[in-house]
Amino acid sequence: MYSVQLAFAAERWRQRHGRAVRSWLRVIGEIEAVMCLATYSYEHPADPFPELVQGDVCFDGVEVGHPLIPAEKCVRNDVCLSEQKRVLLVSGSNMSGKSTLLRAVGINAVLAMAGAPVRARRLRLTPLRVGASIRVNDSLQDGSSRFYAEITRLRKLFDLAGDDPALLFLLDELLQGTNSNDRRIGAEGMVRALLNRGAFGLVSTHDLALTDIGGPRDGQVYNVHFQDEFENGKMFFDYKLREGVVTKSNGLALMRSIGLDV
Repeated sequence: MYSVQLAFAAERWRQRHGRAVRSWLRVIGEIEAVMCLATYSYEHPADPFPELVQGDVCFDGVEVGHPLIPAEKCVRNDVCLSEQKRVLLVSGSNMSGKSTLLRAVGINAVLAMAGAPVRARRLRLTPLRVGASIRVNDSLQDGSSRFYAEITRLRKLFDLAGDDPALLFLLDELLQGTNSNDRRIGAEGMVRALLNRGAFGLVSTHDLALTDIGGPRDGQVYNVHFQDEFENGKMFFDYKLREGVVTKSNGLALMRSIGLDV
């Protein structure tokens, strides 16, 4: 009757200590988190600690990179958001680096707010929270389309935007699950709503129609882009962020490069 005796012993232990388990796990989790941050700092001595400031919202990063990309492959970019430049609208072709930039900004913001070093030469920022709509998928189990899943996520970000500290939003391929007309109107309305609630952040797109949403926002939305080169059937990227709207697209070139007759 070993299993029965063991069950009785486990139940006696639960009655005696069960109420304390939650606090034990919380303390262990905090210790583990601090150890992880300390290990990251030790293993990356060149990564500086961020400068946290008060006042108008800002995220001013010099040579920001993604911590999970090896140093020899990591291409760093300057990212500056402020009260005057509240949104960066990132355009570019497929695989050019848009999503990676959003992830790099997000993970460095999380590291900064956790008290850890950041993957940048310098980072100056105000207290903030991070909200993202990246890799949102449809669900057969829930019976929701990709578009419905995305707007549900956007509603959560909208609710977060009204609180303190300010929300840093990261919207990857905003509203790509609907038609182009609804997408443009919806994207502009969403960005306007987030700005009106004091949020700031980055929006990526390869739909050039969305790059016009920066027009009527009093200079608060800036267009930046990534570029590519297609030579001898191969695509080349330098992953460098540039000002303005992208002037190239590589969709058809990529399709032809793998033998599709388009």
